[in-house]
Amino acid sequence: MMKNLLICFALMLPTFSFGWGQTGHRAVALIAERHLSAKAKKNIAKILNNESLSMVSAWMDEIRSDSTYDNTTDWHWVTIETGKTYDQSPKNPKGDVIEAIGRLTAALKKHNLDKKTEAVYLKMLIHLVGDIHQPLHVGCCDDQGGNKVKVKWFRSESNLHRVWDSEMIDDTKLSYTELAYFSGEPDAATLAAWQKNSVLDWAGESIALRPQVYAIGNGSLGYKYSYKNLPNAKHRILQAGVRLAGLLNQIYGK
Repeated sequence: MMKNLLICFALMLPTFSFGWGQTGHRAVALIAERHLSAKAKKNIAKILNNESLSMVSAWMDEIRSDSTYDNTTDWHWVTIETGKTYDQSPKNPKGDVIEAIGRLTAALKKHNLDKKTEAVYLKMLIHLVGDIHQPLHVGCCDDQGGNKVKVKWFRSESNLHRVWDSEMIDDTKLSYTELAYFSGEPDAATLAAWQKNSVLDWAGESIALRPQVYAIGNGSLGYKYSYKNLPNAKHRILQAGVRLAGLLNQIYGK
Protein backbone atom coordinates (compact mmCIF):
# COMPACT_ATOMS: atom_id res chain seq x y z
CA MET A 1 0.00 0.00 0.00
CA MET A 2 2.72 2.48 1.00
CA LYS A 3 4.73 1.57 -2.12
CA ASN A 4 1.74 2.29 -4.35
CA LEU A 5 1.13 5.61 -2.59
CA LEU A 6 4.73 6.65 -3.10
CA ILE A 7 4.52 5.76 -6.79
CA CYS A 8 1.30 7.79 -7.10
CA PHE A 9 2.88 10.89 -5.61
CA ALA A 10 6.06 10.43 -7.64
CA LEU A 11 3.92 10.64 -10.79
CA MET A 12 2.31 13.86 -9.54
CA LEU A 13 5.59 15.48 -8.47
CA PRO A 14 6.13 18.73 -10.36
CA THR A 15 9.29 18.86 -12.45
CA PHE A 16 9.22 22.66 -12.29
CA SER A 17 7.48 23.99 -9.24
CA PHE A 18 9.06 27.28 -8.29
CA GLY A 19 6.19 29.26 -6.77
CA TRP A 20 5.88 32.76 -8.27
CA GLY A 21 9.56 32.97 -9.23
CA GLN A 22 11.88 35.38 -7.44
CA THR A 23 9.90 38.50 -8.33
CA GLY A 24 6.64 37.17 -6.92
CA HIS A 25 8.17 35.72 -3.77
CA ARG A 26 10.07 38.93 -3.04
CA ALA A 27 6.90 40.96 -3.54
CA VAL A 28 5.03 38.71 -1.07
CA ALA A 29 7.81 39.19 1.47
CA LEU A 30 7.95 42.96 0.99
CA ILE A 31 4.20 43.23 1.53
CA ALA A 32 4.60 41.16 4.68
CA GLU A 33 7.39 43.42 5.96
CA ARG A 34 5.10 46.43 5.61
CA HIS A 35 2.53 44.80 7.90
CA LEU A 36 4.84 43.53 10.62
CA SER A 37 4.65 44.93 14.13
CA ALA A 38 7.73 46.74 15.43
CA LYS A 39 8.42 43.91 17.88
CA ALA A 40 8.12 41.24 15.20
CA LYS A 41 10.49 43.18 12.92
CA LYS A 42 13.07 43.44 15.68
CA ASN A 43 12.92 39.76 16.61
CA ILE A 44 13.00 38.57 13.00
CA ALA A 45 16.00 40.80 12.23
CA LYS A 46 17.95 39.05 15.00
CA ILE A 47 17.16 35.61 13.61
CA LEU A 48 17.94 36.51 10.00
CA ASN A 49 21.03 38.55 10.87
CA ASN A 50 19.34 41.66 9.49
CA GLU A 51 18.56 40.12 6.11
CA SER A 52 15.18 41.28 4.87
CA LEU A 53 12.28 38.92 4.29
CA SER A 54 12.59 39.68 0.58
CA MET A 55 16.24 38.64 0.55
CA VAL A 56 15.46 35.20 1.98
CA SER A 57 12.08 34.63 0.33
CA ALA A 58 13.42 32.52 -2.55
CA TRP A 59 15.91 30.58 -0.40
CA MET A 60 13.79 27.44 -0.40
CA ASP A 61 13.97 27.29 -4.20
CA GLU A 62 17.68 28.07 -4.18
CA ILE A 63 18.48 25.02 -2.00
CA ARG A 64 16.98 22.54 -4.44
CA SER A 65 20.50 21.69 -5.64
CA ASP A 66 21.57 20.86 -2.06
CA SER A 67 20.85 17.20 -1.30
CA THR A 68 20.70 18.06 2.41
CA TYR A 69 17.23 19.42 1.76
CA ASP A 70 15.92 16.70 -0.57
CA ASN A 71 13.29 15.86 2.05
CA THR A 72 11.65 19.26 1.54
CA THR A 73 10.94 18.89 -2.20
CA ASP A 74 7.29 17.90 -1.79
CA TRP A 75 6.55 20.63 0.75
CA HIS A 76 6.01 23.21 -2.01
CA TRP A 77 2.68 21.78 -3.19
CA VAL A 78 -0.36 19.69 -2.38
CA THR A 79 -2.86 17.72 -4.44
CA ILE A 80 -6.56 18.19 -3.63
CA GLU A 81 -8.79 16.69 -6.26
CA THR A 82 -11.70 18.77 -7.52
CA GLY A 83 -14.78 18.11 -5.43
CA LYS A 84 -12.78 16.78 -2.48
CA THR A 85 -11.44 18.39 0.68
CA TYR A 86 -7.91 18.17 1.98
CA ASP A 87 -9.03 15.67 4.61
CA GLN A 88 -10.62 13.49 1.92
CA SER A 89 -7.52 13.53 -0.27
CA PRO A 90 -4.65 11.00 -0.10
CA LYS A 91 -1.75 12.37 1.93
CA ASN A 92 1.78 12.49 0.61
CA PRO A 93 3.93 10.60 3.17
CA LYS A 94 6.74 13.06 2.43
CA GLY A 95 4.61 16.04 3.46
CA ASP A 96 2.91 18.85 1.56
CA VAL A 97 2.57 22.62 1.70
CA ILE A 98 -0.42 22.58 4.08
CA GLU A 99 1.19 20.12 6.48
CA ALA A 100 4.55 21.92 6.30
CA ILE A 101 3.12 25.37 7.04
CA GLY A 102 1.28 23.99 10.07
CA ARG A 103 4.31 22.09 11.35
CA LEU A 104 6.78 24.95 10.88
CA THR A 105 4.44 27.47 12.47
CA ALA A 106 3.91 25.24 15.52
CA ALA A 107 7.64 24.68 15.93
CA LEU A 108 8.47 28.39 15.67
CA LYS A 109 5.79 29.31 18.22
CA LYS A 110 7.52 27.17 20.84
CA HIS A 111 10.59 29.46 20.79
CA ASN A 112 12.92 26.62 21.78
CA LEU A 113 14.89 26.12 18.55
CA ASP A 114 18.57 26.88 18.18
CA LYS A 115 19.22 30.00 16.10
CA LYS A 116 20.37 28.15 12.96
CA THR A 117 17.34 25.85 12.90
CA GLU A 118 14.99 28.73 13.63
CA ALA A 119 16.40 30.73 10.71
CA VAL A 120 15.92 27.74 8.38
CA TYR A 121 12.34 27.18 9.53
CA LEU A 122 11.54 30.87 9.21
CA LYS A 123 12.90 31.05 5.65
CA MET A 124 10.85 28.00 4.74
CA LEU A 125 7.67 29.46 6.20
CA ILE A 126 8.17 32.74 4.33
CA HIS A 127 8.47 30.83 1.08
CA LEU A 128 5.69 28.31 1.55
CA VAL A 129 3.04 30.89 2.43
CA GLY A 130 3.77 32.37 -0.98
CA ASP A 131 3.63 28.97 -2.68
CA ILE A 132 0.18 27.98 -1.43
CA HIS A 133 -1.25 31.20 -2.86
CA GLN A 134 -0.05 30.29 -6.37
CA PRO A 135 -3.13 28.42 -7.64
CA LEU A 136 -1.20 25.64 -9.37
CA HIS A 137 0.61 24.70 -6.16
CA VAL A 138 -2.72 23.28 -5.03
CA GLY A 139 -2.90 20.64 -7.74
CA CYS A 140 -6.02 18.87 -8.92
CA CYS A 141 -4.89 15.78 -10.79
CA ASP A 142 -2.00 14.05 -12.52
CA ASP A 143 -0.80 17.01 -14.61
CA GLN A 144 1.93 17.90 -12.09
CA GLY A 145 0.39 21.22 -11.12
CA GLY A 146 0.07 22.29 -14.74
CA ASN A 147 3.63 21.29 -15.66
CA LYS A 148 2.29 18.71 -18.10
CA VAL A 149 -0.12 21.21 -19.68
CA LYS A 150 1.94 22.37 -22.63
CA VAL A 151 1.13 25.84 -23.91
CA LYS A 152 2.69 28.62 -25.91
CA TRP A 153 3.36 31.84 -24.07
CA PHE A 154 3.17 34.26 -26.93
CA ARG A 155 5.44 32.37 -29.39
CA SER A 156 7.58 30.43 -26.90
CA GLU A 157 7.01 26.84 -25.83
CA SER A 158 6.02 26.72 -22.16
CA ASN A 159 3.67 25.07 -19.70
CA LEU A 160 0.81 26.37 -17.61
CA HIS A 161 2.71 26.16 -14.33
CA ARG A 162 5.58 28.24 -15.66
CA VAL A 163 3.19 30.85 -17.02
CA TRP A 164 1.81 31.38 -13.51
CA ASP A 165 5.11 31.06 -11.67
CA SER A 166 7.02 33.63 -13.64
CA GLU A 167 6.18 34.39 -17.26
CA MET A 168 2.94 36.29 -16.73
CA ILE A 169 4.55 38.38 -13.99
CA ASP A 170 7.93 38.85 -15.66
CA ASP A 171 6.30 40.18 -18.81
CA THR A 172 4.99 43.16 -16.82
CA LYS A 173 8.64 44.29 -16.47
CA LEU A 174 7.89 45.29 -12.88
CA SER A 175 10.50 45.02 -10.15
CA TYR A 176 9.41 43.19 -7.04
CA THR A 177 9.01 46.52 -5.23
CA GLU A 178 6.78 47.80 -8.03
CA LEU A 179 4.82 44.55 -8.08
CA ALA A 180 4.23 44.81 -4.33
CA TYR A 181 3.05 48.40 -4.71
CA PHE A 182 0.79 47.73 -7.70
CA SER A 183 -0.78 44.71 -5.99
CA GLY A 184 -2.71 47.18 -3.85
CA GLU A 185 -3.49 47.58 -0.18
CA PRO A 186 -6.51 46.08 1.61
CA ASP A 187 -8.63 48.16 3.93
CA ALA A 188 -8.45 47.38 7.65
CA ALA A 189 -11.53 45.14 7.67
CA THR A 190 -10.33 43.10 4.69
CA LEU A 191 -6.85 42.77 6.17
CA ALA A 192 -8.26 41.47 9.44
CA ALA A 193 -10.53 39.01 7.62
CA TRP A 194 -7.68 37.67 5.49
CA GLN A 195 -5.51 37.11 8.54
CA LYS A 196 -8.27 35.16 10.26
CA ASN A 197 -8.55 32.68 7.38
CA SER A 198 -6.96 29.27 7.92
CA VAL A 199 -4.36 27.58 5.74
CA LEU A 200 -7.15 25.33 4.44
CA ASP A 201 -9.03 28.48 3.43
CA TRP A 202 -5.97 29.67 1.48
CA ALA A 203 -5.86 26.35 -0.36
CA GLY A 204 -9.59 26.57 -1.04
CA GLU A 205 -9.14 29.96 -2.66
CA SER A 206 -6.51 28.51 -4.98
CA ILE A 207 -8.90 25.68 -5.87
CA ALA A 208 -11.67 28.19 -6.64
CA LEU A 209 -9.45 29.79 -9.30
CA ARG A 210 -8.98 26.52 -11.22
CA PRO A 211 -11.72 27.07 -13.85
CA GLN A 212 -10.16 30.37 -14.90
CA VAL A 213 -6.57 29.12 -14.63
CA TYR A 214 -7.29 26.15 -16.89
CA ALA A 215 -9.35 28.14 -19.42
CA ILE A 216 -6.57 28.04 -22.00
CA GLY A 217 -8.48 27.45 -25.20
CA ASN A 218 -6.13 26.06 -27.84
CA GLY A 219 -3.14 26.61 -25.55
CA SER A 220 -1.85 29.72 -27.31
CA LEU A 221 -1.64 32.20 -24.46
CA GLY A 222 -0.72 35.85 -24.41
CA TYR A 223 -2.31 39.24 -23.86
CA LYS A 224 -5.88 37.99 -23.45
CA TYR A 225 -4.92 35.35 -20.87
CA SER A 226 -2.77 37.85 -18.97
CA TYR A 227 -5.56 40.45 -19.00
CA LYS A 228 -7.92 37.95 -17.36
CA ASN A 229 -5.47 36.40 -14.90
CA LEU A 230 -2.79 38.90 -13.93
CA PRO A 231 -5.19 40.71 -11.54
CA ASN A 232 -5.75 37.36 -9.79
CA ALA A 233 -2.01 36.77 -9.54
CA LYS A 234 -1.50 40.20 -7.97
CA HIS A 235 -4.42 39.61 -5.61
CA ARG A 236 -2.95 36.29 -4.47
CA ILE A 237 0.45 37.89 -3.92
CA LEU A 238 -1.18 40.61 -1.81
CA GLN A 239 -3.12 38.04 0.24
CA ALA A 240 0.02 35.96 0.75
CA GLY A 241 1.97 38.96 2.04
CA VAL A 242 -0.76 40.08 4.42
CA ARG A 243 -1.23 36.57 5.78
CA LEU A 244 2.49 35.96 6.14
CA ALA A 245 2.67 39.13 8.23
CA GLY A 246 -0.21 37.88 10.35
CA LEU A 247 1.58 34.59 11.05
CA LEU A 248 4.87 36.29 11.85
CA ASN A 249 3.20 38.79 14.16
CA GLN A 250 1.64 35.86 16.02
CA ILE A 251 5.02 34.15 16.36
CA TYR A 252 7.34 37.11 16.99
CA GLY A 253 5.16 40.06 17.91
CA LYS A 254 3.78 38.94 21.26
